[in-house]
Amino acid sequence: MLPLISSKYNVTRTSHITLDTIYRSPTTREHLRDHDSTVQKPHLMRNAPRIAQQFSRSIATGTHIRSMTTKAIFAPGGTNDTPQAQQYTKGALERSQLSPDPLAQFKTWFDHANAEKVHQPETVTLSTASLPSGKVSARMVYLKELDDKGFVIYSNWGTSRKAADVASNPNASLTFWWHELERQVRVEGPCERITSAESQTYYDTRIRGSRLGAWASQQSKVLSGREELEGQVKAVEEKFQGTEKVPVPEFWGGLRVKPEMVEFWQGRESRLHDRFRYLKEGEGWKVERLSP
Repeated sequence: MLPLISSKYNVTRTSHITLDTIYRSPTTREHLRDHDSTVQKPHLMRNAPRIAQQFSRSIATGTHIRSMTTKAIFAPGGTNDTPQAQQYTKGALERSQLSPDPLAQFKTWFDHANAEKVHQPETVTLSTASLPSGKVSARMVYLKELDDKGFVIYSNWGTSRKAADVASNPNASLTFWWHELERQVRVEGPCERITSAESQTYYDTRIRGSRLGAWASQQSKVLSGREELEGQVKAVEEKFQGTEKVPVPEFWGGLRVKPEMVEFWQGRESRLHDRFRYLKEGEGWKVERLSP
């Protein structure tokens, strides 16, 4: 075993690493080139003591490399057969182009996304966090409404993870990503449940299977198998057989994220993106350009 040490790595006082592992690691091979121009395995075997001594001189006493694992994914999404990331060139964003109101600006961008045939521009990541642990969870949902108070999504608020998060911490964030336009929008703010009457209006637009599914699914609860879920659906179908106007479940409905911060992001070349942040100030909004 060869105890190598370097402040470049994640280190621990208790682990060692074999010479063979050192040789296979791309990171180590690069590091070894700094010490010797030859990195062939036979050379390493012959010169292991000298190489270990060279490494040892550069680090604090008593620490050892914890691990040198081969990366399962490294710099994906490259262009032109290189690991270099795709460049964003489809637009720019200036302060003069922005509305004073972020909800109006979002409507403008959303309408443009629809006109440009962005795939499901209503798709959004809803992120919530539980208190007091601070653990964050996120999931993809659909934006279903935008009004003068904020952004509305629909879900189960009885058994879901997001329901538990919001019960302990009413703050949430939304992130929209529109690849076709190289744009994203971020929203942060407190949440509130909308009324059952408002939820019923949207609920009635859903296909019958989705309306019954909202009743049947104990969202995020552990199932013994698919058969258990299908049994729950069958029971709900029997309950509402012959009933066209299915009432919205009291545990299901809309959640409005009331924005206190909204950011509009336009991709640019070399990762020098255009970013503008709206911050709520009284009854108005402060708009600032952010560094990428």
